[in-house]
Amino acid sequence: MSGDIDRTQFIGGSDTAAIIGVSPWKSAFQLYQEKIGAYVEDVTPQKQRIFARGKRWEPVVVEMIVDELRHQDHDVEVMRRNRRYQDKEFTFLAAEIDLELGVDGEQCNVEIKTVHPFAAKAWGEPGSDEIPIYYAAQAMHGLMVTKRRRCIVAALIGADDLRIHEIVRDDETIAGIRAKELAFWQRVQDRNPPDPQTAEDVRWLYAKDLGEVAEADDELLRLVGELHFQKTTAKHAEAAIDRISTQIKLAMGNAALLLRDGRLIATWKSNKQSRKTDWQAIAGELNAPQELIERYTKTVAGNRPLLLKL
Repeated sequence: MSGDIDRTQFIGGSDTAAIIGVSPWKSAFQLYQEKIGAYVEDVTPQKQRIFARGKRWEPVVVEMIVDELRHQDHDVEVMRRNRRYQDKEFTFLAAEIDLELGVDGEQCNVEIKTVHPFAAKAWGEPGSDEIPIYYAAQAMHGLMVTKRRRCIVAALIGADDLRIHEIVRDDETIAGIRAKELAFWQRVQDRNPPDPQTAEDVRWLYAKDLGEVAEADDELLRLVGELHFQKTTAKHAEAAIDRISTQIKLAMGNAALLLRDGRLIATWKSNKQSRKTDWQAIAGELNAPQELIERYTKTVAGNRPLLLKL
């Protein structure tokens, strides 16, 4: 959705994955907090660069998509870009479609994704519907709102690997998505949050202690005991891993590879050296004003470590 649209007033396609519980980035609890205005995502300079890079690539990817479809002997017409639609029954359900094409006389939604090469393995063969489930959920939401049959999901991996996938409307899936989105929006209206689901949810909800004392019931006591056991087991495992690893390294010495009958069973290679710039020190060397340093210094909330006292 466009940056100047108030996202607290509707459910968009990028919200769908969190609502149905398949988003790798956000829980339904966090999304709820965003919708009621209690949580505002910190858009870092790195995220801004990613967004800007995606926008710069869009015209190029559109041209690549059209060329590829025409190369496959399809009749293609570019119809609209970045148009926003609202559901006819529930106007708080909305979708902004990256691109709309006429393909062999049929109007199709197109979602454009720029993908880092490291994430390429999550995408299947071109022409298939094998795409990450969170993007498939977004595509289905768009088909629900626009009432169309097909969504082309075009993934540009790196700079020149364009993979065109197709998601076909599934009314049963859409009905399930719609029901969950309606239920979620009712929660927002009723100020009835979903249960916290992730460690990040709990950190946000209880960032600081109030100095109070909580009494453990039987279930909480059981959980603390289980956590203590798991932590103790993990420590023993880490110690064993360190001991055995040290023995293997001592036996390998300066060797980079370990073979058995010509089969590679382990490597112990030197990593490339990395360099890190201490910008705070540079600022001091250049006698930068303290207010300039403070302007670019960010205060991060402290952690609340859970320490067992068994």
